[in-house]
Amino acid sequence: MNTELPPVAPEVVASAVEQLTSRLRKKLDAAIETYATLPVTADGTVRRVRCGEDAEVTLAPGPSGAVTDAAQAQCSCLLAPRCLHRAAVLGAAPVADADAATEAADEPSEGGPETTGPDGGAQESGTPVTDVTAGPATDPTDLTGPTGPTAAQVAAAAELWAAAAAVLAAGVPGAGAVPQAEVLRAAHTARLAGLHRAEAAALRVVRALRAARARHDGHRLADLVAGLRELLLTSGLLAASDPDPALVGTARRNYRPGGSLKVHGVCREPVISATGYGGVVTHVLADDGRWFSVSDVKPGGPARARGAATATVALGSGSVDHAQLSRGGLLISGATLSPDGRLGAGKGVRATPVPGLSWTSGPLAPLFARPLAQAAAARLAPGDDAEQAGPRAGELIGCDVVVVGAAEDHLFARELTPDGADFEGLLIRLMPANGHPELAHAANFRKLASRPGLRLRVVGRLDLDRAATLRPLAVGPVPDGTATLMLPPEWAGHADLGYDRLEGAHLPQTGLPPVEGPTALPPDPVTEAPLWRLRRLVEVAVSGGRRAAAEPARDGARASGAAALRRSGFRTAADLAEALAAEADRRGRDVFGRTQQADPDGYARVWLSAAVYLSGTERALVQATWQPSAAA
Repeated sequence: MNTELPPVAPEVVASAVEQLTSRLRKKLDAAIETYATLPVTADGTVRRVRCGEDAEVTLAPGPSGAVTDAAQAQCSCLLAPRCLHRAAVLGAAPVADADAATEAADEPSEGGPETTGPDGGAQESGTPVTDVTAGPATDPTDLTGPTGPTAAQVAAAAELWAAAAAVLAAGVPGAGAVPQAEVLRAAHTARLAGLHRAEAAALRVVRALRAARARHDGHRLADLVAGLRELLLTSGLLAASDPDPALVGTARRNYRPGGSLKVHGVCREPVISATGYGGVVTHVLADDGRWFSVSDVKPGGPARARGAATATVALGSGSVDHAQLSRGGLLISGATLSPDGRLGAGKGVRATPVPGLSWTSGPLAPLFARPLAQAAAARLAPGDDAEQAGPRAGELIGCDVVVVGAAEDHLFARELTPDGADFEGLLIRLMPANGHPELAHAANFRKLASRPGLRLRVVGRLDLDRAATLRPLAVGPVPDGTATLMLPPEWAGHADLGYDRLEGAHLPQTGLPPVEGPTALPPDPVTEAPLWRLRRLVEVAVSGGRRAAAEPARDGARASGAAALRRSGFRTAADLAEALAAEADRRGRDVFGRTQQADPDGYARVWLSAAVYLSGTERALVQATWQPSAAA
C-alpha cells in the first residue's frame, strides 16, 4: 500500500478489478507490488503515477479526500479504463472508509455527518473510535419488536459470507487482489443493504490482508484473525435471518443534538491509520463525567498526525488549537454528538474557551479515585466485546503507579494504594499506545524506564488482548510531589506521550526510593496457557490457508496437541482443534475417484467455532489478570 495515494472507495477498486480480463487478473498482484513503490507526483489534491512510457494514472479525489467515483481515476493508455495500470494503482491505494462518499464538505450541517475524515478503525495505536457503532438499527419508538433482516440484507450477508469463506480457505498467500475485490464488492452490497457492522468488518479484513501480504511493520496477525472472526460471525448470523438488531449496526456518523456542554481537556492522541489517514484526537471530559472527543483526522499519514498536534479545533470557536484544548476547556452551545462520543462541528455549534482544570480538581479528579481493578472490570464486563463495545470500551482510565522495571518496549508498574504501601498494589504492564518512529511514545518510554522508583499519574486505555496491560496516552506528577515528574508550567501538569518529549530535566535526578516487592510480572495466562495450541492452529489457518491447517491431521500432531489440551482441562479446545484439523483435511471424491473441490462453508463454520471459543476464553483470562488476587 502506498499511503501517498488518496484512499479509494471499495466499489471503485472492485469495479476496476472486475473489468480486467482473466489474463490481466493473473498479473494484478505483481503489478500492485511494483506500482506501490513508484513515486507519486502531487498537483494540489491530484496524484499522478507514471506506470511506463505511455501510461500515467491520475487520481483526482473528491471533497472528502477519497476517490469515490470511477471517473476520478483515469489512465492515459489505450486500454483504459479496462487496463492493468489503473486497477493496480487503485489496488495499491488505501481503502477508504465506508462513509467517504458522504463527506463532501468541511462543515457539516447541524446534526449531520462529521467531515473531519475517518480514522481507519481499530489498529495498533488503539484509536478510541470505531468504524461502526453496534446498536439498534430500528426506530427506538417502534414497539413491534425486531423483525429480522430483510431479504436484501440476507442476500448481501450471504454474499459476504461466501467472499470471507473463500479468503479463509486461501489464506494470506492466496488472498490476493482478486479475492480482496470480491470482499470489497460484497462490502459495497452490504452498505447498500444497510449492513453497517458487516461492511465495516469486511473493510478491516481487506486492510489487514494487505498489511499481511506486504509484511507491513504495523501488521498483527491477531488483527486479521479478529476481523475474519467478526465478519464470518456477523454475516453468518444475518444470512441465517437472526433478528438481533445489533448485527445490522448503525451508521457511524449519526449525530444528535447535545444541548449545552462544558468540557475539560484531558490529553491528545495522535492517529496514524492503516488507510493513509493521520491526525489527532483530543479527549475531553464533561462536568457530568461523560467522555467526548474532538478529532481532526484526514488523508496524510504520519506527517499529518504530527502537524495536527497544534491544528485549530473546528468547533465553533476558531481560536483554540488541539494543544490548548488538551490543557483547557470549552463551553459549548448547540452541541452535536455521535454515538461514539464525537463532538460534531455543525453550523449551529458555538464554543467559548474556558480555563482548564488540573488532573487533581473538578470532574478530572474522580478518574484517579477508583482502584484499577474496578475500572478494568467496568471495561471488561460481559458483552463489551472488542468489536462491539462502542463508546465505553474507548473510555480512558486513570491511575497512580510507581515504575518498578522495564523489558523490551514496555514498563512494569505497580499501582499506588491509598495507604501509601507501594508494594501492595496491582502489578501491570505499560506499553506504548503507538510504536510509530515518528511519534514520541517510544522515546518517552525509554526515558521513563531509566528511573525505577519514579511515581506517575497515568491516563490511558486498557489493552483488551493482553494480560493486565495499560497503554498510556499521557502522564503527570503524582499529587504529593514525591519522586515524580517536574514538568514545565506551559504543559499544565501533564505530558501527552505522543507529542510532548520528556527530557532529563523533567525527571528526578536523586531521591528515588528503592523499589519494594516483586519486580517481575507473574506468568501471562493468555500467552503461556496451553490454549496456545488452539490459538496457533486458528492463526495458521488464516496465515497459511486450509492446506496449512490440515497439516496436524496428516503428520500425527493432532492427537498429541489435543491430548495436551485435555490434560490441562481445556476439553472443548481439544475437541475444536481436532475438528478444525479434520475438516481442513477433508476431501471428497466423485464417482470416478477424482478429488472434488473442498467445501469452503463447512470449513469456515468449524474455524469460526474455534475462533469464537478462543476469543471468549482469552477475554476471560485477561479479565482475571486485572484482579488483585491474580496478580499478587
